Amino acid sequence: MELNKVVKRILVTEKSTAARDASNKYFFEVDRKANKVEITNAIEKFFKVKVVEVRVMHVLGKKKRMGRTIGQKSSWKKAVVTLAAGNSIEFAEGV
Repeated sequence: MELNKVVKRILVTEKSTAARDASNKYFFEVDRKANKVEITNAIEKFFKVKVVEVRVMHVLGKKKRMGRTIGQKSSWKKAVVTLAAGNSIEFAEGV
Protein backbone atom coordinates (compact mmCIF):
# COMPACT_ATOMS: atom_id res chain seq x y z
CA MET A 1 0.00 0.00 0.00
CA GLU A 2 1.20 3.52 -0.74
CA LEU A 3 2.34 5.34 2.40
CA ASN A 4 0.53 8.57 1.54
CA LYS A 5 -2.83 6.74 1.59
CA VAL A 6 -2.34 4.96 4.93
CA VAL A 7 -3.06 7.85 7.32
CA LYS A 8 -6.35 9.63 6.61
CA ARG A 9 -6.55 12.13 9.47
CA ILE A 10 -5.51 12.78 13.04
CA LEU A 11 -8.27 12.42 15.64
CA VAL A 12 -8.62 15.27 18.13
CA THR A 13 -10.98 14.47 20.99
CA GLU A 14 -10.93 14.97 24.74
CA LYS A 15 -9.72 11.41 25.23
CA SER A 16 -6.96 11.71 22.63
CA THR A 17 -5.78 15.03 24.06
CA ALA A 18 -5.58 13.54 27.56
CA ALA A 19 -3.66 10.50 26.24
CA ARG A 20 -1.28 12.77 24.32
CA ASP A 21 -0.50 14.79 27.43
CA ALA A 22 -0.25 11.80 29.79
CA SER A 23 1.61 9.17 27.76
CA ASN A 24 2.61 10.65 24.36
CA LYS A 25 -0.08 8.72 22.41
CA TYR A 26 -1.65 10.02 19.21
CA PHE A 27 -4.86 8.79 17.58
CA PHE A 28 -5.25 8.47 13.79
CA GLU A 29 -7.92 7.32 11.37
CA VAL A 30 -6.16 4.98 8.97
CA ASP A 31 -7.05 2.98 5.87
CA ARG A 32 -9.00 -0.18 6.65
CA LYS A 33 -6.48 -2.36 4.79
CA ALA A 34 -3.37 -0.93 6.48
CA ASN A 35 -1.40 -3.05 8.94
CA LYS A 36 0.80 -2.01 11.87
CA VAL A 37 4.04 -2.02 9.88
CA GLU A 38 2.61 0.26 7.18
CA ILE A 39 1.16 2.61 9.80
CA THR A 40 4.52 2.78 11.60
CA ASN A 41 6.41 3.53 8.38
CA ALA A 42 3.91 6.21 7.31
CA ILE A 43 3.95 8.03 10.68
CA GLU A 44 7.76 7.95 10.88
CA LYS A 45 8.14 9.22 7.31
CA PHE A 46 5.56 12.03 7.34
CA PHE A 47 6.04 13.40 10.86
CA LYS A 48 9.75 12.47 11.31
CA VAL A 49 9.30 10.91 14.75
CA LYS A 50 10.24 7.57 16.33
CA VAL A 51 7.27 5.22 16.86
CA VAL A 52 7.49 2.83 19.82
CA GLU A 53 4.14 1.04 19.59
CA VAL A 54 1.05 0.88 17.38
CA ARG A 55 -2.32 -0.46 18.48
CA VAL A 56 -5.12 -0.90 15.95
CA MET A 57 -8.87 -1.25 16.39
CA HIS A 58 -11.87 -1.49 14.09
CA VAL A 59 -14.69 0.96 14.79
CA LEU A 60 -18.07 -0.25 13.62
CA GLY A 61 -20.34 2.24 11.88
CA LYS A 62 -23.38 3.42 13.81
CA LYS A 63 -26.90 2.76 12.64
CA LYS A 64 -28.76 5.89 11.65
CA ARG A 65 -32.47 6.33 11.05
CA MET A 66 -34.04 8.71 8.57
CA GLY A 67 -37.81 8.38 8.85
CA ARG A 68 -38.72 4.79 8.06
CA THR A 69 -35.43 3.83 6.49
CA ILE A 70 -32.50 2.64 8.53
CA GLY A 71 -28.99 3.12 7.22
CA GLN A 72 -25.53 2.61 8.58
CA LYS A 73 -22.42 4.78 8.62
CA SER A 74 -19.22 3.29 7.26
CA SER A 75 -16.95 1.31 9.54
CA TRP A 76 -13.38 2.59 9.93
CA LYS A 77 -10.04 1.75 11.50
CA LYS A 78 -8.35 3.62 14.34
CA ALA A 79 -4.66 3.49 15.25
CA VAL A 80 -3.20 4.53 18.61
CA VAL A 81 0.46 5.40 18.08
CA THR A 82 2.88 5.74 21.01
CA LEU A 83 5.90 7.91 20.28
CA ALA A 84 9.33 7.70 21.88
CA ALA A 85 10.11 10.06 24.74
CA GLY A 86 11.00 13.54 23.53
CA ASN A 87 9.14 13.18 20.21
CA SER A 88 5.93 15.01 19.39
CA ILE A 89 3.81 15.92 16.40
CA GLU A 90 3.62 19.70 16.13
CA PHE A 91 0.51 19.56 13.94
CA ALA A 92 -1.55 18.28 16.89
CA GLU A 93 -0.02 20.38 19.65
CA GLY A 94 -1.96 23.61 19.12
CA VAL A 95 -5.38 21.94 19.03
